[in-house]
Amino acid sequence: MRKLITLILLFCLFQAFAQEQNKSMRAYLSYAIFYVPDADPYIETYLAVDGNSVYFNEIEPGKFKASIEIIMIFKQRDSIVDYAKYALNSPTITDTSAIDFGFIDQQRFSLPAGEYQFELIISDMNNELEPPFQTLENIQLQFSEHEVSISGIQLIESYEKTDKVGMLTKNGYNLVPLVYAFYPESMKTMSFYAEVYHAEKVFGEGSGYLLNYYIESFESGKTIDGFQFRKRMDSKAVNIVFNTIDINELPSGNYELVLEVRDRENKQITQNTVFFRRSNPGMGYKMNDLAAVNVNNTFVNRITELDSLREYLLCLEPISSEVERDYVYNLVAKNDADLMKKYFYNFWVTRNFSAPEEAWQQYYYEVKKVNLAYKTPTRKGYASDRGRVYLKYGPPNQIMESYNEPGAYPYEIWQYYTLGNQRNKRFVFYTRDIVTNDFMLIHSDAFGELSNYRWQLDIYRRTWDPNNIDETAPQDTWGNRATQIINDLK
Repeated sequence: MRKLITLILLFCLFQAFAQEQNKSMRAYLSYAIFYVPDADPYIETYLAVDGNSVYFNEIEPGKFKASIEIIMIFKQRDSIVDYAKYALNSPTITDTSAIDFGFIDQQRFSLPAGEYQFELIISDMNNELEPPFQTLENIQLQFSEHEVSISGIQLIESYEKTDKVGMLTKNGYNLVPLVYAFYPESMKTMSFYAEVYHAEKVFGEGSGYLLNYYIESFESGKTIDGFQFRKRMDSKAVNIVFNTIDINELPSGNYELVLEVRDRENKQITQNTVFFRRSNPGMGYKMNDLAAVNVNNTFVNRITELDSLREYLLCLEPISSEVERDYVYNLVAKNDADLMKKYFYNFWVTRNFSAPEEAWQQYYYEVKKVNLAYKTPTRKGYASDRGRVYLKYGPPNQIMESYNEPGAYPYEIWQYYTLGNQRNKRFVFYTRDIVTNDFMLIHSDAFGELSNYRWQLDIYRRTWDPNNIDETAPQDTWGNRATQIINDLK
């Protein structure tokens, strides 16, 4: 059965620099798609703006307010299907020296099933010098009438029961969305909302099925111990999923929350995921994972040179979680060969229990390839940006190379048709000196990667230095191709 793609996409929209106060606007958008029986599906958009990143104008003596203009357009081919233009206003404040809040907005659009181009235009209404930011995203509103499916997964910052119906209301609760999909150490729980559709058609009205939900590492896809849950559900036209997970002991890192529906034979019917990031410095690598590891008579015990063992551990960085990377650095510094071997073996056993040596040899074959292709005078290939991306995501489907474009530093744009549940993701690398072969990642639209809407300025800074920090793109001169290339990779 075709899996639903991830319907929640978190992406940093922009960091627009203002001239007078040198402020950097920080706005974030996510969205989720839901189904309504006997009606059109709808998309909810969740927008958050950091209050400390925008201008506050004095609207009357001693009172200040910020205003952001939002334009959302849904197109099919060249036709506008739906449209909204409105102002997102901050609360009125009396002191602009210590702004420690953000303000959020939620919209809902009911649209006929189909594929759309979603265009967002956003600008600070109190800063006329700053050009508006625009972005385009392809979205699909499609739910099968005859198969079980799961809606988008909405991460919840807070909730409360209510008797009133409003924009934030679902099934008797006001749900305040967590737009940023980021959980700092102070947040001890993770709440989420989703819906399961057409279970009664597939399993029979009132029949039982399993809903599994769990947290897995974004880098490795490994399910995190202690964060696996299951719940028996009675089949309905629409089943509500509204749960809270204790994440107090979840280490720092990039993760995905996974929801899956399974039948009585425990066969997976469908699943959906949402990306999130956790910061929890107090939780480190669990030493208990290594206590019972025995490397005798394993391929790891054949590694006799300490330098080789250290190198093998370090080259795991592109496919390691944040906690794993930190632990490896400590291991290498301590130089404990026995512990390093145990960790190395455990790393591969957890990724391929039946054939850990084969998994390592396949990976190391790719490491040797990137060491040849992407090494620099100061770094091995696996430690370079291109090497890391290659080892983490595999070879790209397309590489657009531009080494001799007039006025531009040498750059490459990599395109991946699919990255797990993500579609059409791109990575932009550039170097100031092609002799060194040290191409740096300056922009990507993939989850967990550097997002920089001003990446064109870095490429064309070779001959054009934007002293005006309000500039968002280089001057259009003969031979400039970077923007056209990335727009064509859609």
